[in-house]
Amino acid sequence: MDQINRKVAILGGGNLGTSLAKGLLTSGQFTVDQIILTEKRESRINLLRNLGFRVTENNQEAVTGANFVVMSVKPQQFASLAEEVAPALAPGQILLSTVTGVTHKDIEAALGKRPVFRIMPNTALEICESMTCISSRNATHESEQLIVALFEKMGMVLVIPEDMMGAATVVGACGIAFALRFMRAMSQGGIEIGFNSEMSQLITAQTVKGAARLIIESNNHPESEIDKVTTPQGITISGLNEMEHQGLSSAVIRGLMTSFNKLEGLSSKPHKSY
Repeated sequence: MDQINRKVAILGGGNLGTSLAKGLLTSGQFTVDQIILTEKRESRINLLRNLGFRVTENNQEAVTGANFVVMSVKPQQFASLAEEVAPALAPGQILLSTVTGVTHKDIEAALGKRPVFRIMPNTALEICESMTCISSRNATHESEQLIVALFEKMGMVLVIPEDMMGAATVVGACGIAFALRFMRAMSQGGIEIGFNSEMSQLITAQTVKGAARLIIESNNHPESEIDKVTTPQGITISGLNEMEHQGLSSAVIRGLMTSFNKLEGLSSKPHKSY
């Protein structure tokens, strides 16, 4: 595909759609003229235009001539969006969906048989540090490679079976909020023991960044890295044990399961009720 002439339409200018648009620019894969977003809310339209993006309220207009069409709306908006854009979709367009709980089967029922990719990135797309999980249907090997390459420039990519998309949503997409909530708590603790808020946030953020890189680059289990900083009768193990006594690991696992069970409930609803 000619990189100069390719265009992407992002249907839904919410936080994830906006992060994707920013990531496509930051990664140097698209220019602002090659991206169009759709949005209905006036306040959001103004925000996107202030960021320099082209925005329209007309989804059919956005889809026309686009090589990539990304559906990035809330689950309950999918049916009406699909009905609106179906007449404007053309052969050869690659369809991508970030819509939680809407399956390949749902998409095919609404829009016909065509190459479709369910993608589950997170908002770190905008700084090209996303974890993106991808599942495809009716896609050629070449088109799958194209989509993987697209998102690899905005972070890490994992191709997974569709039945794992729910888990990917919870760990990868919801997970960024869970990680940030931990960072907030750690930063607040730093203030409690003497740092000002700016210093505590900086130390926390860099420490978490370093921990993540240790796991990614060494491929070690977290416990093996923990063992390196927990000396007998030391302060680190005392702190860790107190956190576990207060239910840290249990709370995280239960939070993940709660989100997953809610998502499963959403996915089990009939398509027409979204």
